[in-house]
Amino acid sequence: MAIRLEDKQQIVSEVNQAANSALSAVLADYRGVAVGDLTALRKVARENNVYLRVVRNTLLKRAVADTEFECIQEALVGPTILAFSQGDPGAAARVLKDFAKANDKFEIKALSFGGKLLDAGQIDVLATLPTHDQALSILMSVMLAPVTKLARTLNEVPAKVTRGVAAVRDQKQEAA
Repeated sequence: MAIRLEDKQQIVSEVNQAANSALSAVLADYRGVAVGDLTALRKVARENNVYLRVVRNTLLKRAVADTEFECIQEALVGPTILAFSQGDPGAAARVLKDFAKANDKFEIKALSFGGKLLDAGQIDVLATLPTHDQALSILMSVMLAPVTKLARTLNEVPAKVTRGVAAVRDQKQEAA
């Protein structure tokens, strides 16, 4: 089925806008995956703020030209489903990695982060990046640790005095 020029331009523009606001990209081969499974994948992607789209490779090459994801052009071979992480860098990698575990025919081809093309074997690196909330909680725990240790140390001084006085009291009671 032929796509009109206006529709092609709209697709390229839409994917380009998504690429300009994305933090990372993941490419996968979806051959052999049932339509119902892809629909479920799209639902999970929407819930995780991941832009998911099946795009012709020629249109995708035009869309990512002059963006941070221009490096994915060499991985555009065969049917490709594209996922851009919009909210946190690891979202698309986590969604597609989980989907690939459940579907043997779904194969991750490549990923891009920070303007670099990574092979599919490095998806764990991107998928294990903490979310924004997780990163904030890690930062807060690191910032809170010295304060907590100081409070415990300062609290230990009166506790030692109290234990010392109690020990003297116990000795005097035994002597009496």
